[in-house]
Amino acid sequence: MTIKQISVFVENKAGQLSNFVDVLSENDIDMRALSLAETKDFGIVRVIVDDSYKASTVLKEAGYIFKLTPVLAAAVPDEPGALKNILKILGDSNINLEYTYAFITRKKDLAYMILRVEDNEKAIEALSRSGVKLLTQEDLEEL
Repeated sequence: MTIKQISVFVENKAGQLSNFVDVLSENDIDMRALSLAETKDFGIVRVIVDDSYKASTVLKEAGYIFKLTPVLAAAVPDEPGALKNILKILGDSNINLEYTYAFITRKKDLAYMILRVEDNEKAIEALSRSGVKLLTQEDLEEL
């Protein structure tokens, strides 16, 4: 029940993120979520897209350095405090959360949290047992 996150290394210079987004756009790849972390010289763009295989192929052809990472995407009510439940489940199960970011879709009343944890299988078990809906790659393509 993991989805594929693409982490792309981009030079920390004006226009580089725009160029990256252009490559996806020109190839009809729809971003579902984006997170950017930067240092002085480079940035790491983390994206969730509708078609990770196509995106990987296009990015490779365009010369980008990237990595595919299995992450979790959890559906949460789009309301204040909804993240607290997921964090409690992970904490109570002694699962370390490395990073997280969110996205919303056209589906009313739901948001989605991308979760990078140190043990995907343990997190899937704990979250599923607590009734948290986790997206599959196929679910993501249909959003």
